Amino acid sequence: MPPETTRARSLAPGPTRRPRENRPLMGRHYLAVGPDSVNIAGALPTVTPVTTAAEIVNARAVVREVYIDEKIEQYIADIVFATRYPDRYGLKDMKEMISFGGSPRASINLAKAARAYAFIKRRGYVVPEDVRAVAHDVLRHRIGLTYEAEASNVTSEEIVSKIINKVEVP
Repeated sequence: MPPETTRARSLAPGPTRRPRENRPLMGRHYLAVGPDSVNIAGALPTVTPVTTAAEIVNARAVVREVYIDEKIEQYIADIVFATRYPDRYGLKDMKEMISFGGSPRASINLAKAARAYAFIKRRGYVVPEDVRAVAHDVLRHRIGLTYEAEASNVTSEEIVSKIINKVEVP
């Protein structure tokens, strides 16, 4: 499976950061976690659950019921299409920076993430600001940069910003 396909299967992975050369990869600077881990008092750490599996399943069902208007669905589709066809959205300069854009899975996951964000904000419906709030996290790894973009130090974050600022908000 090509790396871009593997990356696209994840909903919203964070940006990857490599350790700096002057920092050790292993050693006493890293927190040891495992069956032999102890805290300062010499006792095993205690874990206190904050929710149950049933509550998570119920919350997921509620998130699926968060309403998305057709105009918001079209807005999501336009954002994802703009990653593939930036020239159609007045972003001709981005065309040379993007080697591949978001797939249909990007649209699905952008809608899911926007629903979850609306749920967290205690709303039963999605607004454009919800889509904008999660767009970077959902799309950053779904945009392939060209050599020109990398040579110009253009990041996928910057491309997503330009796209969400250019696509018309309903």
